[in-house]
Amino acid sequence: MADPGPEKPDTGSPGGETLLLTEERVKPKRPSMYRVVMLNDDYTPMEFVVWVLQKVFHKALEESTRLMLEVHTRGRSVVGVYTHDVARTKVERVHSLAEQNQHPLQCILEKEEGDGGSE
Repeated sequence: MADPGPEKPDTGSPGGETLLLTEERVKPKRPSMYRVVMLNDDYTPMEFVVWVLQKVFHKALEESTRLMLEVHTRGRSVVGVYTHDVARTKVERVHSLAEQNQHPLQCILEKEEGDGGSE
């Protein structure tokens, strides 16, 4: 049997050319962010609103009081900005606590503008 000579490495391409493989790096998109907006009503006690802000949004007493007064005087206040799932969970928690305590307190979600993410 004849010696075929030195073996050529398998390059994966016809003709034995060397292929240069580059790794494409995909930068993950930041998730869309949502504002949780608390709405004013004429029935929910201010103390309850402060308590909800502390319990659900983990705000200090001073900040909870400031946000409650903003809701009361302006009709609404952004009480936090979160990813969609977290924001939705917080809104549901507020509605659940309000219902359990027979208050009409409401929160809504608003998508942050220009956050660059997609839902």
